[in-house]
Amino acid sequence: MRNKLHQIGLIAIGVLIGVAVSLNFSAVAQKATTAPLPIEELRAFTEVFGRVKSDYVEPVDDKKLITEAINGMLTGLDPHSAYLDQEAFKELQVGTQGEFGGLGIEVGMEDGFVKVVAPIDDSPAYRAGLKSGDLIVKLDETSVKGMTLNEAVKRMRGKPNTQITLTIVRKGEAKPIVVTLTRAVIKIQSVKSKLLEPGYAYFRVSQFQEHTGETLARAIEKHFKENQGPMKGIVLDLRNDPGGLLNGAVAVSAAFLPPGALVVYTDGRTEDSRMKLNASPEHYLRGRMKEDYVRRLPAEVKSVPMVVLVNAGSASASEIVAGALQDHKRAVVMGQQTFGKGSVQTILPLANSTAIKLTTARYYTPNGRSIQAKGITPDIPLDDGSAERTAALKLREGDLIKHLSDGNKEQAAKIPEAVVKQFSFSPTPRPKDIDEKLLKPEPGEIVSKHDYELNQAIAFLKSRGGVKVAN
Repeated sequence: MRNKLHQIGLIAIGVLIGVAVSLNFSAVAQKATTAPLPIEELRAFTEVFGRVKSDYVEPVDDKKLITEAINGMLTGLDPHSAYLDQEAFKELQVGTQGEFGGLGIEVGMEDGFVKVVAPIDDSPAYRAGLKSGDLIVKLDETSVKGMTLNEAVKRMRGKPNTQITLTIVRKGEAKPIVVTLTRAVIKIQSVKSKLLEPGYAYFRVSQFQEHTGETLARAIEKHFKENQGPMKGIVLDLRNDPGGLLNGAVAVSAAFLPPGALVVYTDGRTEDSRMKLNASPEHYLRGRMKEDYVRRLPAEVKSVPMVVLVNAGSASASEIVAGALQDHKRAVVMGQQTFGKGSVQTILPLANSTAIKLTTARYYTPNGRSIQAKGITPDIPLDDGSAERTAALKLREGDLIKHLSDGNKEQAAKIPEAVVKQFSFSPTPRPKDIDEKLLKPEPGEIVSKHDYELNQAIAFLKSRGGVKVAN
């Protein structure tokens, strides 16, 4: 038996070496040559591997064991690092292009269950009333407990017009909520816009995709041309925007900031994880795109008074935009504290058409504020209508188990805390017991006329009397 285990252990070590090579661990070794190999830990791994192979109640495939070991290694780091098999890697690539089959929901993992970060606009999940903080405990008749996030997402995605039943636990509800959703082709229209009234333009960014910057630029041009007279105010709505591509965030920021202004910087252990991204074409144009769509925007878009709306569902790329516009005093941020997803995940393709999604750095605003686990604090807080009994539904990055710290503990003197600016504006109280149906846009509209936060944004812009927000 010992000889057999020894042979299995040798095989396991060989597999580990192969995995190390495919993950480019040799490059890591060059960066930390003084770190010895963890021989005792590797020996423990091979012993466990051997015991599973010889003693588990059913035969287990080597590939499955190694894959699960990789999964455990990555998911044990933080909520966002993960191993992507061939299908998951392909779905990730498709999703960033703006179309996939599924429910339209941004999710994370919490205590072994799936938690809703934010439903995507106009998706089956959005129409079914799923909310940030909902805990998904069952997919059809299968418990989510024990699944990886990738496995759960894979089950929720599927062919259009097929159904899946979700069992949801929502704080404040005595019983689980069971909803049956019909999968659809999620064609995410990442930018919606409207001239609310003469002089006031509204731009809603629901997710940052490959063409979000270009689409926003076209919308800005359209409304500035159709407006009669000077533009008096702009509202950029990033509520429930779960993020997306970094270059999209830089592009959206560049539309409103001076050329070359710092948008965000990253800091990590390796040289290539430390970047400074500016409002410059080389930092927001992708691939073969040659035309600088930001350059053709009307000059007034850089100075018109502006409000950015955020809430607890605003995460990642949307927090980068809000932080950049806030630090440069280009816009006033209104709403609620944002999610706090300020870590950089790098997709590292492997040789077998799989990949790993690895946290490699943290995001910082132009003034050096860490977004991670903190989020963006609004200049003007607004009541979002949450009752006290449902306050715990405001899921944020800092609530996730094993979340990455903000990274400021040893840099407190170098990175100042955000200073909340004072404005001579007092929001009117949010109407109590407002009918939820009134908050949904009417057919053909992109935003409800009863939207409290939007109405407060317009009231603030009108109170400024056309004065630049930066003054």
